[in-house]
Amino acid sequence: MTHEPRSALLSAALEAAARGWAVFPLRGGQKRPALHSEARCPGIGDCAGGHAKWEQRATTDPDRIRTTWARAAYNIGIATGPSGLVVIDLDVPKGKGSSDAPCGATTFEALCERAGQPVPTTYRVRTASGGEHLYFTAPPGVRLANTAGSIAPLIDTRAWGGYVVAAGSTTPTGRYEAVDRAAAAPAPSWLLRLLEPDPVRPVGPLRRPVVSGSRAALVALEWECAVVGSAPEKQRNNTLNRCAFKVGRFVAWGDIPRHVVEEAFQAAGEAAGLTVAECRATIRSALDSSIRKARPRDAA
Repeated sequence: MTHEPRSALLSAALEAAARGWAVFPLRGGQKRPALHSEARCPGIGDCAGGHAKWEQRATTDPDRIRTTWARAAYNIGIATGPSGLVVIDLDVPKGKGSSDAPCGATTFEALCERAGQPVPTTYRVRTASGGEHLYFTAPPGVRLANTAGSIAPLIDTRAWGGYVVAAGSTTPTGRYEAVDRAAAAPAPSWLLRLLEPDPVRPVGPLRRPVVSGSRAALVALEWECAVVGSAPEKQRNNTLNRCAFKVGRFVAWGDIPRHVVEEAFQAAGEAAGLTVAECRATIRSALDSSIRKARPRDAA
């Protein structure tokens, strides 16, 4: 019986490696790497040329995996960068008073709907906490970094510099289980646009672009951009969404070009402290919805 968990974890590690995903051991029942620290590095084997961390030591070699998991019932880590993966971590709300908050999966469905795309079919894992990991392949030659909540609340991503706990692993809060064993699908283009690194910002104060349009539209745009700029920290994204929606009707009526509104709100959102990706996604969604729902001018 003592070898049964070890055998199951070895099988899960080999299955991940067979998909081309580089694995490394995590401490039994935990999510922390089961590897020596730099201070205790023996300087031999994988570390002969210098201390190798978990991302460098992750492997798809079946013999190395068998040797490692023969030592103990290690949980399994997948180094997402070397595996060519970007994994979307859809978390669940934590703590009291969070029962009404949308979970990461619900928010991701909304992002897909805004992009006009269905939720992708791909390799999917239910996490120990009840969340989900969606596995996607990253485009060749693209080096994506990890993100934490920049796409939307309760949505993180793991790529280079990150890892995920693989299916088959168990922690005190539960088990990681594959709920869809489909091949990892290519990361959707709309998602990659949200994950693009923020461009280097120019030194100096960020100014809104010079705008043109009807007087009423310009007044509304200026007012709503000011509202975004004064929004409390935890309400900035929602405020940007609401304000952009209000101005969207002027775009629908032809009073002001859409790109002018997008540029003005982008500047206002960034100046308020939101990321480039957050602003871009929120503004696009708000304007799309406002234009679609706008009533004729004489009925407004």
